[in-house]
Amino acid sequence: MTTATTLSVGLFAFDNTYARDLEGLYVPWKAAEVPEPKLIKLNHALAAELGLDAQLLDSPEGARIFSGNKLPEGTTTIAQAYAGHQFGGFSPQLGDGRALLLGEVIDKHGQRRDIAFKGSGRTPFSRGGDGKAALGPVLREYIIGEAMHALGIPTTRALAAVTTGEFVRRERNLPGAVLTRVASSHIRVGTFQFVTVRGDMALLKKLADYVIKRHYPELKEQADPYLGLLKAVSERQAALIARWMNVGFIHGVMNTDNMTLSGETIDYGPCAFMDHYNPATVFSSIDEQGRYAYANQPPIANWNLSRLAEALLPLLDEDQDKAVARAMEVLESFQARYRHYWLQGMRQKLGLVQEQVDDLALARDFLSSMEGQGVDFTQAFRRLADAAEAADASREGLLRKLYADDAALDAWLPRWRARQNAESVAPAQRAQAMRAVNPVYIPRNHRVEEALAAAVDLGDYAPFEKLLTVLQRPFDEQMALAAYADPAPASESKGYQTFCGT
Repeated sequence: MTTATTLSVGLFAFDNTYARDLEGLYVPWKAAEVPEPKLIKLNHALAAELGLDAQLLDSPEGARIFSGNKLPEGTTTIAQAYAGHQFGGFSPQLGDGRALLLGEVIDKHGQRRDIAFKGSGRTPFSRGGDGKAALGPVLREYIIGEAMHALGIPTTRALAAVTTGEFVRRERNLPGAVLTRVASSHIRVGTFQFVTVRGDMALLKKLADYVIKRHYPELKEQADPYLGLLKAVSERQAALIARWMNVGFIHGVMNTDNMTLSGETIDYGPCAFMDHYNPATVFSSIDEQGRYAYANQPPIANWNLSRLAEALLPLLDEDQDKAVARAMEVLESFQARYRHYWLQGMRQKLGLVQEQVDDLALARDFLSSMEGQGVDFTQAFRRLADAAEAADASREGLLRKLYADDAALDAWLPRWRARQNAESVAPAQRAQAMRAVNPVYIPRNHRVEEALAAAVDLGDYAPFEKLLTVLQRPFDEQMALAAYADPAPASESKGYQTFCGT
């Protein structure tokens, strides 16, 4: 274990409630020293949100901080412990095998935020791994996290990325890097599983109380706060997964150690955005059975919540049968809650203001019309907004061009037109509202790969910077950026795979 020099500067007003209040759920540890840290990206907007001095951090001194070679005053670096179901198989101990929590800061909105390293070296939880991160996965997490934030989806975010001046061995030697990640917290379903499998009921209650205080303070006064916690987490996850589905996002590795109690998206490993609509789409190279396919994400979220419910049972009722009954009531309502949020998002995407009983069928049938037609999911909704700009069929041409056979649209479009006519909304106003929720730009897989390859193989960060700039305004169409709205040619996207990045 290496030691790091402490930098006494007033940059981070760290607090360390997790380390102070949850002993037994972490191991104190230090980042491995790296030979030649170089800052390649600082998130100035996020730094300002956190109340940090971006000018001071965007420097060689900042590189030393974000590599772990020098740590700000108040840092208490720990590797968090958690368990988890990975592709359905339970591991009683996982933990931060290449990550460290530095501490917490209060941002300008009064919210407590974790600051953590990823790729900072081996920990007691590394299980034979080197604890390092390669540059490509670090930049992927930076890109996707910022894209999700711009799309309005709760997410962890990247504060900084540094190269380490050393190579890590994967399929080949790759430049090493460290990501600094910001999260509402890093507490996962797997954190609760870790405690329950050890039978430590005192720590379980302490953990649940900590989560309630930090994320759901309104529950403290409830008669049954722990059942309230299960309900609240389920509610946030229903809303989160609905937002994923509404933009065609596929997480790729929805293990229980990758589901946060805060309701943020975390761990952008083999993730990607769907291009041609297909509910069975899988990109992850390790998801050979399609467990985490696009259409499976809502039921898998509920499966993960079931594991959280199991962990919380001792707190729900002393009588296990009663505890199970209470948990089941929450779990059985997940589908309805998810459908509520999904349909809420789909109504906006379809340009519908009011609620009608047939809206669910209308939304599902539009998706069904795309299946097998090679229709790009993102472009279809954007072109539907163009069609909405006219009260007749005069603006439907660009939408129809997306279909190999647009016959499926012939039955659907009149239903959509009739549904619109039931509302007194001007076509231009409806189209504008639709464009505000249907993105033009997403992290197209080939654009992400282009940016990563340029950075990793050539040391050229211009494509990475350009892509980040484009993704900051996902809903604003710009003629000069038209190429960033296009999917890759079918020949290039066929068989596309993403990798875990470990």
